Amino acid sequence: MVPLASLSLTTGRARLGLEAEAPVHPQGTGEGLSGLGDTLRAILAEDRLKPHFQPIVDLETGVVLAFEGLIRGPSDTLLHSPASLFKVAALTNQLYELECACCATLVRAYAASGATQKLFLNMSPGSLATAARSSLQPIQGLEELGVPPGRIVIELTEALPITDLGVLAKAIALFRKLGFAVALDDLGEGFSSLRLWSELRPEFVKVDMHFIQGVSRDPVKLQFLKSLCDIAAKTGAKVVGEGLELEADLAVVRDLGLDYGQGYLLGRPAPLPHAATAPGLFRRREPDGSGWIRDTRSTAARLMVEVPALSPDTPNGTVEKLFQADADLQSIPVVRDGIPVGLINRHVFMDMMFKPFSREVYGKKPVEAIMDRNILVLDHHTSLHELSRLIVESDPRHILHGYILTREGAYAGMGSGHDLMREITQMQIKAARYANPLTGLPGNVPINEHLDDLLHQNLPFVACYCDLDHFKPYNDVHGYRRGDDVIQWTGDLLRSACDPDLDFVGHIGGDDFMLVFRSPDWERRCNALLEAFDAGLDRFFSPEVLDLRGYAGEDRSRRQVLHPLLSLSMGAVKAHPGHYANHHEISASAAVAKKEAKGREGSILFVERRQPRRVGR
Repeated sequence: MVPLASLSLTTGRARLGLEAEAPVHPQGTGEGLSGLGDTLRAILAEDRLKPHFQPIVDLETGVVLAFEGLIRGPSDTLLHSPASLFKVAALTNQLYELECACCATLVRAYAASGATQKLFLNMSPGSLATAARSSLQPIQGLEELGVPPGRIVIELTEALPITDLGVLAKAIALFRKLGFAVALDDLGEGFSSLRLWSELRPEFVKVDMHFIQGVSRDPVKLQFLKSLCDIAAKTGAKVVGEGLELEADLAVVRDLGLDYGQGYLLGRPAPLPHAATAPGLFRRREPDGSGWIRDTRSTAARLMVEVPALSPDTPNGTVEKLFQADADLQSIPVVRDGIPVGLINRHVFMDMMFKPFSREVYGKKPVEAIMDRNILVLDHHTSLHELSRLIVESDPRHILHGYILTREGAYAGMGSGHDLMREITQMQIKAARYANPLTGLPGNVPINEHLDDLLHQNLPFVACYCDLDHFKPYNDVHGYRRGDDVIQWTGDLLRSACDPDLDFVGHIGGDDFMLVFRSPDWERRCNALLEAFDAGLDRFFSPEVLDLRGYAGEDRSRRQVLHPLLSLSMGAVKAHPGHYANHHEISASAAVAKKEAKGREGSILFVERRQPRRVGR
């Protein structure tokens, strides 16, 4: 078993997921540090530590991927809270012993529960290095308890500065070789977490709760998380958001693409692993193929092919026979304890085996010796849009060799670059069919599908109907060519006002547009858009016209009048979960809000603050 560390001396709640008692202060307690040290020794000797498990949940499906193992001391002692427990251990030089005892307690309880999900165990860098230098006695009990190393994730804490990164890297390499995965804890809080991410390349990165809580209201936190997701996509790490307590924050991190979440909203710590989450928090996104090119329901699962996997100790001679028996078999995944670890490509493998003496040299050796370890592994719910981006940005051979898909962290099947490119091409053809020919923006069909998709997923958003004011007289006076220029320019402005990863821009037709915001700072974006619109009118009007705030032309009765300058009216409707049944209701409400905006002079945003009755009431 591996030792567990929890050096968060001032963040007991974050570490355990429970309200931590105040850290113990030996002075004035009637029990000095020496006495508390003796109490801790007795707790360890009598095996009185109390295990807890908090679920780590797949944010796409709501399925529990893993549990983080957490510890409390006996409730009848001053060392009940984790903060007190680990502080005394550090001050009395018992930290390593406490970590070993925590690990033993957690793994025994985990094994006895029959849980099959992964188990995250917190380790300090010092304890990890100590375990690597020792005879590795701490991990020998795993096999006896029926817990394969592939289920254990070492969660590296960073409560103290790391003095020797080289030693830590060697220790992690040793544990990885034994089958353990690695997670970096509290990213954004520690001493050098970004450097650790770069140097250690963890399989999981846990984002500190500071950046998760309130992200639905804080554009700075939102941008930080977006950057982390971009880095994770390039390094192959899975991102876990800690401290999720509000549904609004959950909706944002799901939309950003965070892989997993942890917090009170998803499950409180409990003495036994409990793999159930609130069913209303998650709506399954089935890959039905409908919708716009960015439709999140089109996922990698629709392209998945079930290819039987090999274990790392399979002889190369067996692999050769498999390829010879099936001419259509292009790649074979290599899996250890359900976790993908490599890939064998037909052409690379057969080229090697056809070389002189290769069969004699490699035929009886295990496939692990020659497999490609640089593999692309993705969850089967990854959107096709995101999948195509990752494929293009990764090693070119992934297009030829294929990629591996997982379900709840375990191997599920494979996908080919050829099938992906064909599917993306079909989606692009569909997108072009329904795009507005003037702006290239999605037309009515994809707008409606996008609105229905968000409603189906029970996600909050803001629908904003945009309409140009006084556009017809401008078109009549200046000609259709100049009118088209205005429409195209407006479309470009709308695009620039939106976050491409969160928001949606559609062209209803003519001078009408629809914005669908998931960005929490949507109102700021709208006001900035209106300012940019007014500031850019000098490209369509002369200085004299701008000074007059109008231009001469005929009205519908052919009388000479002064036509006002172009302006932009925006009517916004907040769509909270359960308030609208379909895109028809959203469009109707947004049109009413837009009409209110057009009744006011100049470029303006009108926000409908009233909410309709909930659906079904």
